[in-house]
Amino acid sequence: MLTPSEPSNQRRQFLFIPVFCILFLVFSGHRTLAQETLTYSDFLVWVRDFHPLAKQGDLTLELGRQELRMARGGFDPIIYGDQNEKKYSNTQYYNKREGGIVVPTVAGVELKGVFEQNMGTYLNAENTVPQNGLLAAGASINLGEGLFIDRRRAALRQAQVYADATVEERRFLLNNLYLDATFAYWDWAKAYADLKVFQEGVSLAQVRFEAIKSSFEFGDLPAIDTVEAYTQVLNRTIRLQNAENAFFAKTQELNVFLWDADENPIFLNPEISPMSLTTEVSDVVDIVELRSMLPNHPELRLLDYDLEFLDIDRRWKAEQLKPTVKVNYNFLSESVRPLETGPFFENDYKWGISISTPLFLRKERGALGATRAKINMTRYKRDLSVQKLLATLEKEYNSYLVLGRQLVTFDNNIKGLQRLLEGERIRFEMGESSLFLINAREISLFDALVVLNSINANQKIAISKVRVAAGIGFEE
Repeated sequence: MLTPSEPSNQRRQFLFIPVFCILFLVFSGHRTLAQETLTYSDFLVWVRDFHPLAKQGDLTLELGRQELRMARGGFDPIIYGDQNEKKYSNTQYYNKREGGIVVPTVAGVELKGVFEQNMGTYLNAENTVPQNGLLAAGASINLGEGLFIDRRRAALRQAQVYADATVEERRFLLNNLYLDATFAYWDWAKAYADLKVFQEGVSLAQVRFEAIKSSFEFGDLPAIDTVEAYTQVLNRTIRLQNAENAFFAKTQELNVFLWDADENPIFLNPEISPMSLTTEVSDVVDIVELRSMLPNHPELRLLDYDLEFLDIDRRWKAEQLKPTVKVNYNFLSESVRPLETGPFFENDYKWGISISTPLFLRKERGALGATRAKINMTRYKRDLSVQKLLATLEKEYNSYLVLGRQLVTFDNNIKGLQRLLEGERIRFEMGESSLFLINAREISLFDALVVLNSINANQKIAISKVRVAAGIGFEE
């Protein structure tokens, strides 16, 4: 039969074997059951391909294409036809028929082709044409307002600018989606890592409680030690329950970003886990390269397109200060004959010119002044945005560097806490410590592991924040 001191030493050694086994499991990332892992890169690909906001970005491009199509419609050829007839008291006063085609061009010239056939007793003399009708082919051109740019050409150019701007709007939308998805993933990964820490803590407390209870039953430890051990089980169970609730909440937030190809929301299988927080991500932060990419930030590019849009409007408003001078010229012919006979180059024609202009041009000058003011406001806004974006990039990059240093510092801190726990164990075996101090050392270590998880997650998020500050997200 063993002496009382012998089982006491053996049981004390037994109490501390699980501590280092569990710590080894925590640091090595060992899992009792094999689980499928959803990696960060796979998650981003899934979000980019199927998330509704990503598809909304594609629709933004489609909207730009349709706006451009509408603007090009201003240059569609127009076919028209008119017929006016009056008959009274068995007398045909007139029967006027006219049909033709008008072709606007991007050069500001309207090409025309007209067929006219008129008859009647009281027909106006100027409408008299040969019995078989009269053909006219000609053009209209603005020599004053509208010579260099007109409403249709301005609308087309602005639609082209808008179509280009939708590309940047899509990038801006995807960048925000990328950052939100990054937050959701690494918060989920942190909640999972915290959950594992608290699970190990409860497991360790339960093992120790059973061992202490057994030692108490053998008379090696006082009853108060069992109370101390049991309260540790309860305290750690409460923290585990909070961690389980936090992990559940972060999982639901992550589910918001998961959709299938048929635009249906999907939910993570409980057996799926995130990648380890200690895993290195593929993104490399090269601040020199990111600074050089800043001028292509979608926020700045959108302001550039705003300036280009307003400049087109300014040109059109300036054009309206000129007088309207419109010249029409048409060659006339009774029939279409081969070109070599020159049916439209005979000395038959009609032409006209119209001139008009407001006396004070107050409306036109006011519109031009307002547009110039908008341009200056947008330029100031862009200059301010450049400085803000640069400051944000430098701030996020500095945060990334600080988090990297904190990782090194906290890693050393955890190693120190491990040594303190080991030293406390040795002192306990020598009878110079207590269970209370052992528990205090363990709690400090577990709290430090939770903080380490937070720093790891924040560093991963910081990488994405630096990228978004430079104007890149999913792409590039």
